[in-house]
Amino acid sequence: MSDEVTHAATPRWLGLWPAAMLCLFFLVPFCIMLAVSVAHRDVSGFYEWGFEPDSYARFLSAFFGKVMAVSLSVSLAAAAICVALGFPFTVFLASMGHRTQTRILVVLLSVLALSEVIIGFSLSTLLSRTAGVGNLFHWFGLVSDPRAYTPSLFALVTGLCYIGFPFAVLVLYPPVSRLDPEIVEAARVMGASGPRAFFGVIVPNLRGAIVGAFILVFVFTLGSYLLPQLLGRSEHWTLSVHITDQAIYQSNLPFAAAMSVFLMLVALALVGLASLAGRDRGAA
Repeated sequence: MSDEVTHAATPRWLGLWPAAMLCLFFLVPFCIMLAVSVAHRDVSGFYEWGFEPDSYARFLSAFFGKVMAVSLSVSLAAAAICVALGFPFTVFLASMGHRTQTRILVVLLSVLALSEVIIGFSLSTLLSRTAGVGNLFHWFGLVSDPRAYTPSLFALVTGLCYIGFPFAVLVLYPPVSRLDPEIVEAARVMGASGPRAFFGVIVPNLRGAIVGAFILVFVFTLGSYLLPQLLGRSEHWTLSVHITDQAIYQSNLPFAAAMSVFLMLVALALVGLASLAGRDRGAA
């Protein structure tokens, strides 16, 4: 009875508000970007309205193939490292006391509050030759001379893992904390060792959460813009950096818009895949 009263008291027009916001701030800009992607490129740096699929034809070029290979490999590596480190960390975190869990989660949330510019410049200083960890390695005798670790692919993946690790933990924490500890205890009673119980019981029961965390970190790092420029070289630039380069420095707005459409569709497809994985897990 109370549910019927609640539904009756809620105006139906309230559901139009999120639909209007979605249309105004997503569908309209996306349609404009889609129209620009098929426009005619003007040599003056602008474009003329029309329908020319030349920008999408460049997706078959070696340039775009190299850009996508670098972007996907860097994001996949960062997502795999974040999940591989974040999952056992989250399992260990869930076994701690409530107060300790709260403090650690607050620290992870504080990391998310940091700007990407601050993280990039901090890591570039930490990995530099003059004031970086190279001096510490030299002091311990691990290397003969101090060296710089940036700009490099290692520095870029390190930066992406730094910003992606809290997302992985925060996505994994709710399902890990809800996991029944008696399942693990039953496996241990039946003779399973610690690693076997971890990989044979915990991992299969949280497969959906692991996939969701992996896709979230992958999508987030795929759109990284500042860290590839601050920590990597030009050959390590992600698709987001090349979009800005084409739009501002190469004055090719149609191609930049086409790459933006491609990046958005890839992100939406991966988010849909994560939602589907979560739905299948809930149905199971």
